[in-house]
Amino acid sequence: MSIPPPDTDADVAGYLRALGLPGAIDLHVHFLPDRVLRKVWAYFDRAAEVLGQAWPIRYRWSEPARLVRLRELGVLRFPALVYPHKPGMARWLNGWAREFAAATPGCLPSATFFPEPGVVEYLTEAIDAGAVVVKSHLQVGGYDPRDPALTGVWETLATHRIPVVCHCGRGPEPGAATGVGPIGEVLAAHPDLRLVVAHMGMPDYAAFLDLAQRYEHVYLDTTMAFTDFTERVAPFGRQLVPRLATLADRIVLGSDFPNIPYPYAHQLAALHRLGLGDDWLRAVLYGNAARLLADIEAGPRLAAWRRR
Repeated sequence: MSIPPPDTDADVAGYLRALGLPGAIDLHVHFLPDRVLRKVWAYFDRAAEVLGQAWPIRYRWSEPARLVRLRELGVLRFPALVYPHKPGMARWLNGWAREFAAATPGCLPSATFFPEPGVVEYLTEAIDAGAVVVKSHLQVGGYDPRDPALTGVWETLATHRIPVVCHCGRGPEPGAATGVGPIGEVLAAHPDLRLVVAHMGMPDYAAFLDLAQRYEHVYLDTTMAFTDFTERVAPFGRQLVPRLATLADRIVLGSDFPNIPYPYAHQLAALHRLGLGDDWLRAVLYGNAARLLADIEAGPRLAAWRRR
């Protein structure tokens, strides 16, 4: 690996070019309505007392400034992942995400859901309107993915081959139905589901690597994994690194931008120092996500997005 890792954000675009990439596809980015984002940031402001480690948000910037930084980094495609914490939010959030994506070059149309009456109807509406990525947050939402109200959701996502970025791991705080067990039961019932496990399934990395080896459509996103911040609280065992090479076609870039306590460049440097080679990095930073998005069922609802 003759290419040096990026030291600062100013190095990232050049690093991607040196790898021969047109840029990066980051499948785990958050843009939210202002009042929702303020509540999210307030949670991280309490991280020292809640999680035992301070979590200073690196990119506590205006929305335009955050979008400029993504462009400067060379991030070509990203979703504005929204997620509800109670009933009655998801449909409204989906409308906001649809408008945001329509007005934001490079933003992948996305959606979310909650186990509630009408969930299949409004998720189908979002997909018909062009959503190509869906977010599920079991810890924040406090729901069980095996809830019967969600059976139709998983069926719909599997049928349309829409990837769902799911925070189903137990970190940084466990939820009532986080961990590999509940989502594993969903996959057993819906093996064609395109599941993107957020944060590599932190802290149960080995169990979620097992899940990806068992199901061909399970991906793991790199969000915060391998970074110095995370290694202090949920280290990724060196004995597991060879398994990342085995699953080289199923690891995708995620960052959690802007809600991270270090520069964006550090996530890429952390991936670089795994020592898995340039081909692995090219797949993770761009190729795997590009293929996953290309796998989405083609149709008129995607025509406008594909022209962007």
